[in-house]
Amino acid sequence: MNSSSDAATALFQSAVKGERRSLGKLLTAIERGGDQAEIIAGLAHQVSGNTHVVGITGAPGSGKSTLTGRLLKLFSEAGDKLAVLAIDPSSPLTGGAILGDRIRMDDLAGEESFIRSMATRGHSGGLALAVPAAIQLFDAVGYEPVIIETVGVGQVEVDVAGAADTTVVVVTPGMGDAVQANKAGLLEVADIFVVNKSDRPGASDARRDLELMLDLGHVSGLEQMTGYRPPIIMANSLDGTGADEVLDAIKSHGEYLHNSEKIHIRRRGRLVMEIQNRIELLIGSIASDILKSEVGASHIAKVLERETSPAEAAKSIVSSIIAN
Repeated sequence: MNSSSDAATALFQSAVKGERRSLGKLLTAIERGGDQAEIIAGLAHQVSGNTHVVGITGAPGSGKSTLTGRLLKLFSEAGDKLAVLAIDPSSPLTGGAILGDRIRMDDLAGEESFIRSMATRGHSGGLALAVPAAIQLFDAVGYEPVIIETVGVGQVEVDVAGAADTTVVVVTPGMGDAVQANKAGLLEVADIFVVNKSDRPGASDARRDLELMLDLGHVSGLEQMTGYRPPIIMANSLDGTGADEVLDAIKSHGEYLHNSEKIHIRRRGRLVMEIQNRIELLIGSIASDILKSEVGASHIAKVLERETSPAEAAKSIVSSIIAN
């Protein structure tokens, strides 16, 4: 092993023994990406595959962080050693994750819990690798469950939902969140819906909208295909209303996945997606290098002279990558 591999292995072994500082360093390396991140992901993968991964997503302002904090407290009180991975938008000035919600969650966490923010940095490419690696690391060192919380209802959120065993979609009354979630594709990946801030006007309308969308899914065969209909829970994170019910729904869905053996299908799909993401990033990196080379310059010149098309040039470059 080289020094980089030795250092990663030593940190990993330390984290397995419960050293939180070592775990923090490993997560930082994963977020940065590169060879060190791949070594860590490889070490974690060998001993992971046990924890229940819960994704919590929804529009900004829907109260996801407050709900996550409530769940964190309930899990901790039950004696669970859980981890929270908060996927935050990057600061345009610093590129760092916003920590306000994390600080609030720290106040609710038990001593055994671990909370970490991870910045999206404005794209989902690196995140597509960092999130699964971080989950596997938490799993490998003994955290159960692992909660992923995201911001927004865009592609990043759909991608992160794909990394979870159980996905909780949080909507609020009067903001059209249910419709937005449907447009973003979250309806298809949601396992539990939470109508948060249910004391506000329009809460019953939000529930009705979700019921109608689920009924359409039933008509299209989605419910028959999965054998599962997502529950809709009315909650108010500020006073804790509904948090116990959300917790019970998360645990019930986990039991459903294991009893029906659908957990294996989900996790296989997750690994396939991770492999695909890695292939795409590797090929993209190689293609970028080729375009900067003399061979790439030749392809570009032919496209400029209308001797070939961008599509044909791309096919030729990919063919050369596969051949080599």
